[in-house]
Amino acid sequence: MRFVKESLIRATPERVFAFHEQPDVLVLLLPPWESARVIQSAKISEVGARAIVVTRILGPITVQWIAEHTVYEPPHLFEDVQIKGPFRSWRHRHFVKSHEEGATLRDEIDYEPPLGFVGLALSPVLIESRLRKLFDYRHQVTREWCEG
Repeated sequence: MRFVKESLIRATPERVFAFHEQPDVLVLLLPPWESARVIQSAKISEVGARAIVVTRILGPITVQWIAEHTVYEPPHLFEDVQIKGPFRSWRHRHFVKSHEEGATLRDEIDYEPPLGFVGLALSPVLIESRLRKLFDYRHQVTREWCEG
């Protein structure tokens, strides 16, 4: 399955990319309503570096999510993949492209939900809606930092 979120940021691609290179960016991008805690941050510039987050997936159920940075091509692309976590597979590509009014930030996530057929059937309600809300927040935080 694929989830995509794209936004116009009125800043240079270099500034948008620099926002993501901050050491505490993962903390900045966690919405206040998500019950998640960053255990270990990872520099996107270090291919092979791993970020570790403990997040609540449903009710009291938490899971440790480990994502490894696999691609770093400043100022246009970085990528992370799930090593351990709630999905059967997860690849998240962050694209920053030049735009006449600044830059386009595009998040592309290719994932396979857990629980086989049940996970696929529930994905639009449980996963897609949560991703939409999460990435709306992340793009807003990025926009405010970059344009401010």
